[in-house]
Amino acid sequence: MDEEIERLVAATILQGSDAMYGRFLDVTAGAQERFEQQAWKTIQQALKKRINFYDHHVGLVSQQLKTMLNKQHATPSFFMGVKSAYCQLLDDYPRYDIAESFFNSVYCRIFDHRHIQRNKLFVNSSQGGRIPKYLTPLLKRYSSNNNLIHTVERLLDDTPFSIKWENKSRDVHHIVAALQNQLSSQLINDVIIDMIREPFYRNKAAYIIGRIETVNQIRPLVLPILINAQGELFVDACVSDSDDISVIFGFARSYFMVYAPVPAALVDFLGQLMPHKTPAQLYNSIGCQKHGKTELYREFLYHIDNSDDLFVIAPGIKGMVMSVFTLPSYGFVFKIIKDRFAPQKNITHAIVKEKYQLVKEHDRVGRMADTLDYRHFIMPRHRFSEELIEELLDVAQSNVKLTSKEIHISHLYMERRMIPLNIYLDQANEKGLRTAIQEYGDAIKQLAAANIFAGDMLFKNFGVSRHNRVIFYDYDEISYLTEINFRHIPPSRFPEDEMAAEPWYSVGENDVFPEEFRTFLLINPKICLLFNELHPNLFDADYWKRLQSNIKQGLFSDVFPYSEKSRFIALKPEM
Repeated sequence: MDEEIERLVAATILQGSDAMYGRFLDVTAGAQERFEQQAWKTIQQALKKRINFYDHHVGLVSQQLKTMLNKQHATPSFFMGVKSAYCQLLDDYPRYDIAESFFNSVYCRIFDHRHIQRNKLFVNSSQGGRIPKYLTPLLKRYSSNNNLIHTVERLLDDTPFSIKWENKSRDVHHIVAALQNQLSSQLINDVIIDMIREPFYRNKAAYIIGRIETVNQIRPLVLPILINAQGELFVDACVSDSDDISVIFGFARSYFMVYAPVPAALVDFLGQLMPHKTPAQLYNSIGCQKHGKTELYREFLYHIDNSDDLFVIAPGIKGMVMSVFTLPSYGFVFKIIKDRFAPQKNITHAIVKEKYQLVKEHDRVGRMADTLDYRHFIMPRHRFSEELIEELLDVAQSNVKLTSKEIHISHLYMERRMIPLNIYLDQANEKGLRTAIQEYGDAIKQLAAANIFAGDMLFKNFGVSRHNRVIFYDYDEISYLTEINFRHIPPSRFPEDEMAAEPWYSVGENDVFPEEFRTFLLINPKICLLFNELHPNLFDADYWKRLQSNIKQGLFSDVFPYSEKSRFIALKPEM
């Protein structure tokens, strides 16, 4: 009898996973229409909707199981049998990866994140890294036969778009010229190109992605496709460098919409194009962020088992809201919400969590780090420095529980580790300083163009990635740009006004005075000169008001995840 119930529960969980991913694919399938109709606001709504499907379906299945099971069966030991039955259902199942993570989530929801042990969950996959096959081929192959122009023509002809091209012949010649330049091969005409059949969509662009193989090398190939003012398609660039493609798939960008009925197979191919990307990063990049969490946890456990350094307090100025620590040999930081905030932080724990969720659901334009949150995270105590243990018990005692062997953290965020911008600026030479200030200002402007106001713009709240990009990572004061009231500082009434401790003008809750940014950003004379040269408009309230006006009119600026030198814009004739 118990075995029958175990099989029934297992089938119910798998059906829930199928229903969730079916809706995930339904929303994803609409990406082409949204792109072609240039429905940029709808794209953001679809992204948020797709992210929330997972938790919604976990809740539905968990409630269904609570209704089905009595106290005799609603136990961790009973679910060991359910897990065994579930494993049998996953043999030859194409989305076993997603299904295993879904099982984990349902288990944690039912038992309120208690009784979490490795043998009760799919901490390790039951399928040994099996790569399922697509029902139809993932890739389409093109052999050039010494006619690369004809090959690229066929490649563009096979794209599924229903709107016409601005000038397809011109784009074909641009792509061929770029490949000849980038591959530096006299045998460039004798190539094989494998392209993923489904386009990748994000923000205002579609991406055709694959690889190109010559006699002596294999390189990735990414063709970003945009829509001009007349509603016509054009290829904007040709990218074939692994590092450049890594930025396109970076952790500070929104998740792609790509129709992937078998995500493990797609991730396996993308991993060949970007060998420095882990499975966790690639699952996240295609919107399967819940399974990305599973993969990241697996990577974390592997790293713990193969390292011996200590967790320490993260370098940099300590935050007022978060306690941050890291493992020097590991590429992530761990962030815990403090029990109490500094007096100037007029927020709550719930608001902080809402801000982090807002970032996950919003267009991050390559300037906000993605975060993955975990509950009841267990770490080995002997790997923690005593200084860090004292810090956590002092500022986040309600979030931390110590045993003789383990440290239990009830809620934490994991985020890619970067060099804090304030530390980077202190160490940079003149060229590095100039690049960093240019990047910082660009980050502020691009976030604003995406309707995000960083709030606390101190350098310590930004980091520098391995690609030397400046990225925002402290979210407790962010808000939508359209919610801010940007003002000029009124003229003083009397000379004494400017010496007073309090302002001579009223200040509302959402009032911001850009002129004041100079006070806390431009302490260093060198930085002051660079700001005045590169980004003087950041201190002008009218500049911010114009950005607000654009957003309210539905005008969203282009932010390209690849370099200007890759773009064909300079090669296009004036219209």
